[in-house]
Amino acid sequence: MAENGEEKLLAMARHIAKTLGRDETMADDILQIFSSFDGRFSRERLAPAAGGGGGGGGVGSVAGDENDPRGLERAVAALERQILQYVNADHPIWSDSADAAAFLDSLDDLIATVRDWSPVAAADQSVAACLARADDLLQQGVFRLEEEFRLLMERGGESFELTRQYRGANSLDSEEEEEDEAVDGEEEEEGEIAVAQPLTDYGVVIDALPSGTINDLHEIARRMVAAGFGKECSHVYSSCRREFLEESVSRLGLRKLSIAEAQKLQWAELEDEIDKWIKAANVALRILFPSERRLCDRVFFGFSSAADLSFMEVCRGTTVQILNFVDAIAIGTRSPERLFKVLDLFEMLRDLMPEFESNFSDQYCVVLRNDAVAVWKRLGEAVRGIFMELENLIRRDPARTRVPGGGLHPITRYVMNYLRAACRSRETLEQVFDDGGNVGLANDVARSSLGVQMVWIMELLESNLEMKAKIYDNPALSAVFMMNNGRYIVQKVKDSELGTLLGDDWIRKHLAKIRQFHTTYQRTSWNGTLEYLRDTSKPLNAAGQPMSMRERMKAFSTSLDNIYKAQSQWVIFDEQLRKELRVAVANLLIPAYNNFIPRFRNSPEVGKHYDKYLKYSSEELEALCNRLFQGGTSSAGSRK
Repeated sequence: MAENGEEKLLAMARHIAKTLGRDETMADDILQIFSSFDGRFSRERLAPAAGGGGGGGGVGSVAGDENDPRGLERAVAALERQILQYVNADHPIWSDSADAAAFLDSLDDLIATVRDWSPVAAADQSVAACLARADDLLQQGVFRLEEEFRLLMERGGESFELTRQYRGANSLDSEEEEEDEAVDGEEEEEGEIAVAQPLTDYGVVIDALPSGTINDLHEIARRMVAAGFGKECSHVYSSCRREFLEESVSRLGLRKLSIAEAQKLQWAELEDEIDKWIKAANVALRILFPSERRLCDRVFFGFSSAADLSFMEVCRGTTVQILNFVDAIAIGTRSPERLFKVLDLFEMLRDLMPEFESNFSDQYCVVLRNDAVAVWKRLGEAVRGIFMELENLIRRDPARTRVPGGGLHPITRYVMNYLRAACRSRETLEQVFDDGGNVGLANDVARSSLGVQMVWIMELLESNLEMKAKIYDNPALSAVFMMNNGRYIVQKVKDSELGTLLGDDWIRKHLAKIRQFHTTYQRTSWNGTLEYLRDTSKPLNAAGQPMSMRERMKAFSTSLDNIYKAQSQWVIFDEQLRKELRVAVANLLIPAYNNFIPRFRNSPEVGKHYDKYLKYSSEELEALCNRLFQGGTSSAGSRK
């Protein structure tokens, strides 16, 4: 035990001399000062362990004497004794800072010895054999370093306040700030990996390991890279950090689903998963990945290739998990109801593109960055595909589906509310359709690709409604159906982004169409009835003779009753339109009726008791007009 303690003391002296000495002469001077205080620090006792040449910074180098293989053998033997005591130690070397420093110094000397003697190895068999022995010793030392590296990472995470220490974005450059406020969290169960919890503030970085542990890891990484074991160091590092990252993302609610597994989920389940994905992807790309990048750069400071490789291996699995879920949505069913969640994904992935660019900017991560762009593009294709499916839905809607009373058809309500909701994401949709390279319709040169798409859908809807209108036997009812649906369409367009996309000319054109249907309704519904009241007309009776005044009044009342019976069950959904139609009918009917009554009274064939032939008064006609289009049955009032 005493001998071991003395070895530690000598190792510490060598480490101090090596650290403080700017060159070997200065290091020798420092050792000379030590020896004046304690004989144990003599040059003779320190020199044999110095090992390598000047490149290793060792004290008492033998590398400079290339013609003395015996010096090399002595140096390797001394280093072997010192290194093996640490390699074979049954406790963590980094539990004692003196042991750690001595172990690293010994490895530095060994690395320098191997490097400096290698050029002359082929010329001397004894040198080659000695260097092979040194290589084997170096491998043993590196393997122990690898073990210590893993232990430091695991132990560092467990001891550092659940591995969470948050710093504001403005304080990231202050490496001297060792005392930062830790974020309280739930207590971890024994043996459970500590992870970052869900956050809403993205202007922070997670310091997953204590600063002292990071420095120790850097010192080990530096030796492993120098010894040619950089990839092995990266692998150990990434295996530890990958577990942390994946568990953190899992805690954020993101399930590890393959593309096939995601596609088997019901849409309601996928909607929940999309909400979780948005939260998890935000935290991963804006907090976790930058934090891992920062940690990699600190551990592998000075070795950018090893840092880049380690970061890629840490983040690759989580990134693939994030992108696979989005890809499953992009290549899945393109039913119209999926549009809005797909747009949420598209917008989030678009907003995260700068993070993909900044996090994955190195040569190892270029594939991940390109994959993110490709998945984002496929989401755009999915959105365009959903609109194509909407078009197919409109085309496939059966023409034989008749709405009672000529009211608003469900396909009209569905499509217009769908388009209004979709246009709340107008900027996103414009980006999607501009990327899709849509070709404009005729006379739509000035419209955006999205505007062209909306015009096309509106044309499909109108064509479908015109087909549906033809199934009504009554032309007047067909006109009412088109008025109802046309009015609804224009209203939904005027007070939304659809109006901006379709334009004022489109709105004016469709208002004119509604007026045309109004005219068609009046002509096909009331002209025949009014013929009995006009003095210029000469309606004929069943015998083919001109009707008498009594016959005309009776025929008018019968026609009016029939029309009212039918049209009181017709529907005008819009209150303003319903009022306009009732007023228009009253303006047609009542003046003509009032003009006919004096002639009817004065007709010789009617006589004094003309009132018994009058079924309606003017007031009753007006009341009757006000009961049209109620969508229910009611009897026409009469004076009898």
